Amino acid sequence: LYSLNFCVFVWQFLFEAFCIMNKSKNNNENEVSKGKLRFSVVCSSNMNRSMEAHAMLQKKGFNVRSFGSGSQVKLPGPSPTVHNIYSFSTPYEEIYKDLVAKDKNLYTQNGLLNMLDRNRRIKPHPERFQEYKGLSDVIICCEERVYDQVFEFLMNIEMKHCHLVHLINIDIRDNHEEATCGALLFCQLCTLLEKSADLDNEIEEILSNFENICKRTILHTVCFL
Repeated sequence: LYSLNFCVFVWQFLFEAFCIMNKSKNNNENEVSKGKLRFSVVCSSNMNRSMEAHAMLQKKGFNVRSFGSGSQVKLPGPSPTVHNIYSFSTPYEEIYKDLVAKDKNLYTQNGLLNMLDRNRRIKPHPERFQEYKGLSDVIICCEERVYDQVFEFLMNIEMKHCHLVHLINIDIRDNHEEATCGALLFCQLCTLLEKSADLDNEIEEILSNFENICKRTILHTVCFL
């Protein structure tokens, strides 16, 4: 708990300092139109990292969806070599009940039931990015492997809309504490992207400056849908 609170404090301090250093000459910069950009957050199974970010961004008023990029939903099981596997169409409610039936104490202690309880309050079931038919303006991935999967998919589908999308990656470790820190980080980045008056021309500078502040490598490429 101490390390989590310290992490949140550090990110808030750095973000406030970053905003002060990067004030726009535009007097209306602070008049943020929430929901202007369509954000998608992607992790492997649409369970922990992407859903923590989804919850925080949605609470802040952003237009956000979340997805997984894997072929199946994989959750920890009773041992490191045994996992709980589900399809992406399986409701969070059903997964919750299944884990309660298997070992309520274990999955309460490791935080899975609390995570699923949060998830089922946000949307019915995990979603696979490769099956989504809608459009996004900014896609933020939680690890490089996921970024590669999303990029490969976008490069191999037929372009129907000539719609530019920014694909971004910031590595977030797949645990509950890091997911919370990652969600705060994503929220700060989305705030900066949302404020941009000309995102396509300003995004490289925004990401470069933000990378220097957060001390994490940021990957970025442009795709078309």
